[in-house]
Amino acid sequence: MRNLLLLSLSLSLSLIACGENGKTTDEDQAVVTDTVQQPNKPITIPEENLTSAQYEYEVIVPDLQIAWGMDFLPDGSMLITEKSGELIHFRDGQKQQVQGAPKVYNRGQGGFLDVALSPDYDSTGWIYFTYASSEGEGEGGNTELMRAKLENNQLTNKEVLYKATPNSTRGQHFGSRIDFDGEGHLYFSIGDRGDRDVNPQDLTRDGGKVYRLNLDGSIPQDNPFVGEANAKEATFSYGHRNPQGMIFNPETGEIWVHEHGPQGGDEINVVKKGANFGWPVVSYGINYDGTSFTDKTSGPGFADPIFYWVPSIAPSGFAFITSDKYPELKGDLLVGSLKFQYVEHLSLDGKKVTAREKILEQVGRVRDVVEGPDGYIYVSAEGKGIVRITPKENAE
Repeated sequence: MRNLLLLSLSLSLSLIACGENGKTTDEDQAVVTDTVQQPNKPITIPEENLTSAQYEYEVIVPDLQIAWGMDFLPDGSMLITEKSGELIHFRDGQKQQVQGAPKVYNRGQGGFLDVALSPDYDSTGWIYFTYASSEGEGEGGNTELMRAKLENNQLTNKEVLYKATPNSTRGQHFGSRIDFDGEGHLYFSIGDRGDRDVNPQDLTRDGGKVYRLNLDGSIPQDNPFVGEANAKEATFSYGHRNPQGMIFNPETGEIWVHEHGPQGGDEINVVKKGANFGWPVVSYGINYDGTSFTDKTSGPGFADPIFYWVPSIAPSGFAFITSDKYPELKGDLLVGSLKFQYVEHLSLDGKKVTAREKILEQVGRVRDVVEGPDGYIYVSAEGKGIVRITPKENAE
């Protein structure tokens, strides 16, 4: 009984501490021969070196609770997922609820998660979604990937492309972001589902992975674990904790993720084919009760992060800025902070983070950051809605 009580307390603390469950308190073995070690030791930039810059913002889509993901349609309108299960089409200043959205398992950090238009949307009309789903055997839910088309304010042609197993009643670490590599592949993430010591390092199980599929949901034959007995062949990299940020870096041609650490040790990782990022064997973090679960931050066969945060900022949402509207941000990264309620600007020199800067302080718990097709940066702030950052030269 004591062990059960301790386990329950540990799970409760982890949900509160990682800042991913809507609270306003603190944040929310297979050997792989082609694992690629990062060329530089990972760094963190101390909090005392974190600067601030003044930006203003305007609310574009008001009165949203937890707008988990967003993407833009070719006409400039916006699709927005509310974690509770609604899909919103924002067009001409009005919000419309899209009919036929998938049924979601809304528990803890699970719910309606990301949305992303296919890179060939203009010719195919496909839109991709991730969400927590209770479909399949067992109680609870797990992360699911679907594609569908939008016709007359309704989702049609719905196809489930991937459903993680097993279902679990745990409320932690569903992931999940979606992005594309420009070569006909879709990537998406699923967190370790709170099963830290089992899922991330076990290739026979879902969870703690970044997955790679063809746009039609089939498995690329050059995925690293195709043909391996009992391996999840959609897996592209593993040993992840809970990636809630994913970008395609156009300068390096790579998929990058950031992910929640435990207490301390949020990371930015450059995804590599077959790479093992080590969770929970290696980490810069500790348990939420202050105890240590590993004394290793790196090791043979593990790919290192290029950057990590101590203390944690609880990162959610990730953008690589290409817009000329923000010359001071161009070529750099923006990361949302759930814990500290700001957007963080990370200056880049290749794959090295050289400076940290807070912008949009106290905007609210930041859930997503997106550069729109109009060149402006849009931020989802919980309880507020979608805001647009005013370029700095106009804010002064």
